[in-house]
Amino acid sequence: MLKAFKELDFTISLKEFCVFATRTISSWARELRNCFRVFTPSHFAISLCGVILFSSVAQAADETKRVLSPYQFELPSTQGKLVEIFRESGTTLTVVCFLGTECPLAKLYGPRLQQLSETYASQNVEFIGVNSNLHDSMEECRSYAKSHGVTFPMLKDVGNKVADAYEVTRTPEVVVVDSKFEIRYRGRIDDQYQPGMSRAKPARQDLKEALDELIAGKPVSRALTEPVGCLIGRVPPTETTTSLTYAKEISRVLQKHCVECHQAGEIGPFALTEYDEVVGWGEMLVEVVDQKRMPPWHASPSHGDFANARWMSEEDKESLRNWVAGGMPFGKKEDLPPPLKPQTVWQLGSQPDLVLNMSPKPFQVPSEGIVEYQYFVVDPEFKEDKWVTGAQVIPGNRSVVHHAIVFIRPPDGSDFQGIGWLSGYVPGQKPLTMQSGYARLIPAGSKLVFQMHYTPTGVPQADTTQIGLLFGDEQEITHEVFTLVGINQDFEIPPNDPNFKVHGKIKQLPSHGELLAMTPHMHLRGKSFQTSLTSQGEKEILLDVPHYDFNWQHFYELQNPVSLEEIDSLNFTATFDNSSKNPVNPAPHEYVSWGDQTWEEMAVVFYAVAQPRKFVSTTSKTYDTDSSQAKTKNDVEADRIVAQFFERFDKNKDGKIYREELPISMNSFGFNRLNRDGNQYLSKDEIYRLAIQQLKRRKK
Repeated sequence: MLKAFKELDFTISLKEFCVFATRTISSWARELRNCFRVFTPSHFAISLCGVILFSSVAQAADETKRVLSPYQFELPSTQGKLVEIFRESGTTLTVVCFLGTECPLAKLYGPRLQQLSETYASQNVEFIGVNSNLHDSMEECRSYAKSHGVTFPMLKDVGNKVADAYEVTRTPEVVVVDSKFEIRYRGRIDDQYQPGMSRAKPARQDLKEALDELIAGKPVSRALTEPVGCLIGRVPPTETTTSLTYAKEISRVLQKHCVECHQAGEIGPFALTEYDEVVGWGEMLVEVVDQKRMPPWHASPSHGDFANARWMSEEDKESLRNWVAGGMPFGKKEDLPPPLKPQTVWQLGSQPDLVLNMSPKPFQVPSEGIVEYQYFVVDPEFKEDKWVTGAQVIPGNRSVVHHAIVFIRPPDGSDFQGIGWLSGYVPGQKPLTMQSGYARLIPAGSKLVFQMHYTPTGVPQADTTQIGLLFGDEQEITHEVFTLVGINQDFEIPPNDPNFKVHGKIKQLPSHGELLAMTPHMHLRGKSFQTSLTSQGEKEILLDVPHYDFNWQHFYELQNPVSLEEIDSLNFTATFDNSSKNPVNPAPHEYVSWGDQTWEEMAVVFYAVAQPRKFVSTTSKTYDTDSSQAKTKNDVEADRIVAQFFERFDKNKDGKIYREELPISMNSFGFNRLNRDGNQYLSKDEIYRLAIQQLKRRKK
């Protein structure tokens, strides 16, 4: 043995030496066991030499590991075992997936990563999950893996040492390392999601393409991409450089602006009611506030004063920034504010007189993907008119209901004003406040239409949304509240146009009415929206939304209602971005016209108005008298509009358009407005009269 050791060729690699030495020591150990009964000083010397050599070899092997594999670590797993990243398992590629238990995108991508791990398992590709968040416990990691079907190892990186070594910043973020311990890809899984935005499906599957190229022996075409998701909640610095504390200042800022949604049972993906949670989300809070993604509010402060505004003052923003940068100290327990009182289910001032479910059975929300608007029709079986003094929509599952609107669909031929908006739900917004004596009318025989927008969370969910109604005595109702719609359906957005504008106006306004609130509506190409009033030739901007976001269907409630008595018109301009620079644009190369689906577009604004009941009877419509030549041009254009309308919607080509032939949005919003004679269908004469009216307005 000693001879063999002396004859060792030291030109071999250190790794080969370690293997040889280990085998040699094993041989010595066997010899020592055989001669243990005849233990002599020479044997003792040999054993001592072996111990020393073994120690040296172990140290050398450890040094080898550190030199050759700086990304190799041993971490505890959710299964209660220590698992080594890049253990000797014969894998060609290892995908290290940094995940968080509460990050919305980490929830969406968990099942997707599991599918990829199963797809590539036969090609010697191993997936390993790592959670480096300070605020995520091992039990929460275990629950995440179970609920999202993740079966590859999930490890806990206490102190975020592995995250630091890999230089990752977000969840989800993936790093692909080959058998030589070289990083071959890092970044996102695919490009389906961006902050506050999502595509129907990814245009590029970055991780999959990188793995396919590596397996094929090709260089990775795009080895670095920008990860999208939540910042990793790292351990804060031990040094404190701020006098601000969570207990005294920051907890109150969060209660004022965040906790309404970010508490147990609400739509916020994580709670911000405890210090341990808040510390983990500190840097992420600063990011979303600085990017104006939170609190969610899109109206420009330059125009309008809104009762439901979600402005966060610069002072509060600066306090949050300085606290996070200063080490996020807790402070004194006695400085904590009392917790907010739990919100009652119904915020109508009293229990509703009637509660209606949107459907007898829950709607099943898939784990991922884009869920198109869902519509549910409910018959409340009202035998007499109802005056609604309060209405509130309550989601059955707040984690997936992004927003909801309930419309009144009156029976054909009923005397009904407006388009039938009844109530809506947007996270964090309270129902429209009704003054005493104000109410909406639901005519006898009406049905209610629930328009639902769902957001998947990574696991299948179910929802049964409800609406609660308060009824008033008709004798006590002084003002009828109804909703007017500003709408322009006659547009076509050219391909690749980044700034296409659609205009519209309402000139027939209740002369003794008042404007209460506004809700603009566009789809994925919506860029900005502005609505204004015109009075005696002067224009006043009521609402300016410079960065429209389809994901947030806000209603903007005026702090002080605007009298319509001297108003000539309510105007709007909807601007669309149909270019490739719009990250959620489904098809920049296509022409886009009006339609229900999100890949089509709408230019709509809903105006909530109130009018004294004694003035409810409206004057008949009047038409301008144009020159003969102008009338001829209008007639030709109106004929074209009628032909186009019937070509699109008259499915059985019988010269009549019935309610069921229309898209549900037009069915709910516009049928009664178009059907002036009260029968069961739209005639060409009715569409012609509407077309002439729009053409005359456009000329003005």
